[in-house]
Amino acid sequence: MGRDRGIPTAIVWAAVVGVAGWLFLDRNGHLDNIAVFAKAPSNDTLSASFLFCGNNRRMNCVVDGDTFWFEGHKIRIADIDTPELSPPRCEAERIKGEAAKSRLLMLLNAGKFSLSAGFRDEDKYGRKLRTVSRAGNSLGQILIDEHLARSWDGARHGWCDGM
Repeated sequence: MGRDRGIPTAIVWAAVVGVAGWLFLDRNGHLDNIAVFAKAPSNDTLSASFLFCGNNRRMNCVVDGDTFWFEGHKIRIADIDTPELSPPRCEAERIKGEAAKSRLLMLLNAGKFSLSAGFRDEDKYGRKLRTVSRAGNSLGQILIDEHLARSWDGARHGWCDGM
């Protein structure tokens, strides 16, 4: 009799896991478009001297407002979306994108930070998906608060309308 009670419980848990997985899949069946829910490490141990990325430089440099290279790994900040720079769709997007890029450079160079992985290690482009934080505060949230980024909701939205 004890085994019979376990079967309905297993079915319920299987259904819960299945529904949760379905909710996090985008319409193409990928998990790389979900927001990353990660708790930041309690102490910041990472640091580097960052520059803007050039044609040949890909060690510790900033590509745009939500992408940078750190110790040879391309990092996509998982909790934000910033205006595109390659190519921008309008002049207003370019201006805001350059401002986000410059601010990210300043934030990364301001002291030690932490990188936290969430549900997925990499996106479909091979970039490491990470939340970047300092003293438990998301650097992405700083960009959002300064209106240079918005929360990543799993879809790209244009930056030209209503800027």
